[in-house]
Amino acid sequence: MTSEARSIRTETLRMFVGGRWVAAETGETFPAVSPGSGQTIATVPKGTRADAAQAVQAAYCARERMARLGAFERARLLHRVADAMERRREELARWLTEDQGKPYRAEAVGEVGEAVEYFRIAAEDVKRLETSVIPSMSASKLVLTLRFPRGVYGVITPWNWPLTMACELIAPALAGGNTVVWTPASSTSAISVKLTECMAEADLPPGAVNLVTGPGPVVGDEVAGHPLVAGVGFIGSTGTGRSVARRAAGKHVMLEMGGNGPIIVFGDANMGKAVAATIVSCYLCAGQSCTAGERILVDEAIAEGFVARLVDAARALRLGDPFDDATTLGPLNNDDTARKMDDHVADAVSGGAAVVLGGERAAGFPTDLYYPATVLTGVTPEMLVSREETFGPVAPVITFGSEEEALRLANDSPYGLLGAVFTRDIARAFRFAQRLETGWVNVNESSNYWEAHIPFGGRAGKDSGLGRVGGRFALEQMTDLKTVIVDLED
Repeated sequence: MTSEARSIRTETLRMFVGGRWVAAETGETFPAVSPGSGQTIATVPKGTRADAAQAVQAAYCARERMARLGAFERARLLHRVADAMERRREELARWLTEDQGKPYRAEAVGEVGEAVEYFRIAAEDVKRLETSVIPSMSASKLVLTLRFPRGVYGVITPWNWPLTMACELIAPALAGGNTVVWTPASSTSAISVKLTECMAEADLPPGAVNLVTGPGPVVGDEVAGHPLVAGVGFIGSTGTGRSVARRAAGKHVMLEMGGNGPIIVFGDANMGKAVAATIVSCYLCAGQSCTAGERILVDEAIAEGFVARLVDAARALRLGDPFDDATTLGPLNNDDTARKMDDHVADAVSGGAAVVLGGERAAGFPTDLYYPATVLTGVTPEMLVSREETFGPVAPVITFGSEEEALRLANDSPYGLLGAVFTRDIARAFRFAQRLETGWVNVNESSNYWEAHIPFGGRAGKDSGLGRVGGRFALEQMTDLKTVIVDLED
């Protein structure tokens, strides 16, 4: 991509409340700084609790009008949002790369396409949101079930996939007839405004979608706890998710939180396929994904050969300017994430692990957020890279000697979002699909593989959340099921 094509003029952005573009009530702003270049790309309103409350009030006033729209009319509006996103695909991808840091060609353009798909799927699923007629104990009674909007939905989203994660909640919320108050992560607020512009172009009823930018502990907390909010959809870290759940007590809550996904490679696996999938698992979005492969469990009989091939493949990744078409690994999004990567690698090394590739921030780039693909061996379950969500470009390799040991290591985690198993043994594959304590299991596929219409979420009893996003499953959760009994006798 040429510098002329990538250029984004620094803009003064606004929040979107009640169908109008507005500044924060205090007039305060904060800079949107590109993790790739270190340059300020926009100024963003620093919303307050009063701003968030005003947005909730606007959504509450719009809820009846939104609820009265038929399913096919809501579907038409959602397709218009998707149309606007497709018209602005390259612009959205550029803003995404500037604001988040992911490589434009390798990742950003694809994320825009995925975000569009969430609106298309929600638009079509709502047309088929069928309910049942239930037999009654009384021959004279007809029992129906109907779905209705919940009302105002608060949506709180993270910075790692700022388009995809937002759309997987906003699209089904709107399809179900709810109104939305969205508070995105501060470090990706600029691309969030650009997505909201696409929704504004679709002529949704004023107040149907509201965007409030600002500190999460302020605007997100206000939305989660506001008495007029009926439901909250949250995607982000486990610690923040717990805080949101406490504030939203008594409301309908959907939580997609952290992961520390195991990738289990058995000796009979297709090693080339397992290595290629591990690369995607560990280094897509610079490892900043809740479904990243955070623990690579490898059969000790093949560990040496696997690691050698993994290192060769990871070394071939191109760390660099996210607007360079050759770049396949971009910078980390923020310094907190980079510091965590530093800390986890240092902890592993102090515990006896070996750095066989990478292991420290790269020099010679515009910011210090560039971290090369890293591979660690000799990792043990007690290390931070095993116990916590690193959220960086690291492949921590742990060896095992038996199937039972592999299962024990895989399940020895507070998280339970997603796991992946590589084996040619179909019986073993199904054993692990059943016994892994995760909400999703991929067999012979990257941990980062998902599709927008498939139910996704964490395992009960773990720290990865509750509820399901994806296709009709999100739509069903974001609507209320009402029972209607009709007595047919005169």
